[in-house]
Amino acid sequence: QVQLVQSGGGLVQPGGSLRLSCAASGFTLDSYAIGWFRQAPGKEREWVSCISSSGRTTYTYYADSVKGRFTIARDNAKNTLYLQMKSLKPDDPAVYYCATGLRSWCPRLPGEYGFWGQGTQVTVSS
Repeated sequence: QVQLVQSGGGLVQPGGSLRLSCAASGFTLDSYAIGWFRQAPGKEREWVSCISSSGRTTYTYYADSVKGRFTIARDNAKNTLYLQMKSLKPDDPAVYYCATGLRSWCPRLPGEYGFWGQGTQVTVSS
């Protein structure tokens, strides 16, 4: 049974950092692409980042709004996905979700992902 269990998140000041974790079970994390989405109140769920399945080359992708500030990474030994967020801005607060569609590549539409974590709140406030 595929499960994604998230941890991390919380309150941080503007310019601060947070790390989100997503522990996977029921499948081998590096065999499939997995990504992060976020959803702010009143807005649609937004694709944030994705890491492809491991192969000859592992690809990482980022939305323009987070490029250079967020880093997606995978710990295969722990079967856990991370999102390191730095230089957090007032536009970043949302509920963040990890998700996988059990594909080798990275779709950007939420409908392409069949398995979701429970979500974790990120708040940026002084």
